[in-house]
Amino acid sequence: MDDKVLWWILGMAALATAAGAAWMLLRVLRARRALREAGVPLRDKALFWGAVLYTVSPVDVLPDPVYLDDIGVLMLALRALQTAARGAARHKPG
Repeated sequence: MDDKVLWWILGMAALATAAGAAWMLLRVLRARRALREAGVPLRDKALFWGAVLYTVSPVDVLPDPVYLDDIGVLMLALRALQTAARGAARHKPG
């Protein structure tokens, strides 16, 4: 395989994972906006901010061209926010 092809494939993979991380970050921000007034516990709010900080932080478990760890952290934050929203909706009067 030619070196140009290999670098092109690696670049496209890095671009795809970066796009996935950006998409997940956008979803987390939208979910947070929707849950702002929903009575979400402090633990879930802290998890949200931790996920955002980890995503934009230069310190990662995996090197920056591989965004799988960032995507995983954002997915956990989304799941926690979704669970908190369901719990808040069940306990909300009316």
